[in-house]
Amino acid sequence: MPKAKRLITALVLVLTLLVCVTVAQAANTGMKLTEESTLTKIMERGVLRVGFDTFVPWAMKDKTGKFIGFEIDVARRFAQDMGVKIELVPTAWKGIIPALLAGKFDLLIGGMSIRADRAQQVYFSLPYYYSGQSLVANKKLAAGFDSIEDFNSPDVTIAVRTGTTAQKAAQRFFPKAKKKLFDKEPQALQDLLMGRAHAFVSMAPLPAQEAVKNADKLFIPLKNNLTNEPNGICMRKGDPDMLNYVNSWILAVQGENWIQDRYHYWFETMDWKSQVE
Repeated sequence: MPKAKRLITALVLVLTLLVCVTVAQAANTGMKLTEESTLTKIMERGVLRVGFDTFVPWAMKDKTGKFIGFEIDVARRFAQDMGVKIELVPTAWKGIIPALLAGKFDLLIGGMSIRADRAQQVYFSLPYYYSGQSLVANKKLAAGFDSIEDFNSPDVTIAVRTGTTAQKAAQRFFPKAKKKLFDKEPQALQDLLMGRAHAFVSMAPLPAQEAVKNADKLFIPLKNNLTNEPNGICMRKGDPDMLNYVNSWILAVQGENWIQDRYHYWFETMDWKSQVE
């Protein structure tokens, strides 16, 4: 056999071996990812652990002490469709991503807006609904205010929950105003009602609902929300199987209008109010 032909044959054999090794390594990597996936562990355990923080009407306790709300409905339906039980893990918002990364729960289903800085730490699913930051104001302190410019003043105090997209919205739209930061929305609302803040920024529809409940003290000064934000389910990075499953589930339930129905019930009506009062 000519020397050139022998060389070509040898090269073909080497390339064939390399391809076989690469395919085998890829298969092993895929099997390892599947074995280590949170999805696999949930199915083996038979329990889905969901992290969230309380925030009306996303997640709250009813009169019997049971958790209810939009995100609770989403979490329960997700577990039901997986064929597993659910374990709800209430977690303080400011530590909720670290808790997810530490493995305290499997998924974060809790009204978290998709942001690039958060995506450096976690995987986000496709958006399953959109929300926006809104403003409710004190009638006495903010009398005559009807524009963003009116609230963007050093003489104005804005109450907001720390570590949220509401805080970012307050900083973006009202850079000149003073900011009072709170760990929970009820604390910020109480400050507003007591006349210690001109306005409170939070995710709609909470500001509008509070304006209705406290019509003698509060009002909605702006016609539109400040923002329009996509919300996603969060999971630990490096888990394509879990991400693919969550995205597929979102598309399926959106296709049957289930998400839209739950959104309407919790955010566009007050039919649930009797369960908590």
